[in-house]
Amino acid sequence: MAKTKTNYTTADVHEFINSFADTDQKRHDSFELLKLMQDITGCAPKMWGPSIIGFGNYHYKYKSGHEGDAPVLGFSPRKAAFSLYVYSDTEKSKRALANLGKFKMGKACIYVKKLSDIDIPVLRELCEESIKYISEHHECSCRVK
Repeated sequence: MAKTKTNYTTADVHEFINSFADTDQKRHDSFELLKLMQDITGCAPKMWGPSIIGFGNYHYKYKSGHEGDAPVLGFSPRKAAFSLYVYSDTEKSKRALANLGKFKMGKACIYVKKLSDIDIPVLRELCEESIKYISEHHECSCRVK
């Protein structure tokens, strides 16, 4: 069985942002996302793998038997766009996406170029819905304020 690549590390989140985010705008937006996700989860940011900033953690197990741990919410300030790990496939999340703003959708994440392209209250709603879904379906450190 394949080993999970995205594991918690002890790397410094602020150092990562300052060295990895390639523009002042990307750094500014990264620190705004830090504040937002920390406020929503009540958890300090931690590095997961070499480039994901995560908040909280949960344990998952697929029907295939593959299992592991992942952050409850997270993001990565990638070069082309932010990868936001805040989405759960629920009806409420699907409805919220219609009001999010300018983004692209991947299989399990949302891609945005900059925070000013999206509606932050809708992002908060997506985060809270994701926490709710994860807490109902997995063992986790989640909580909604």
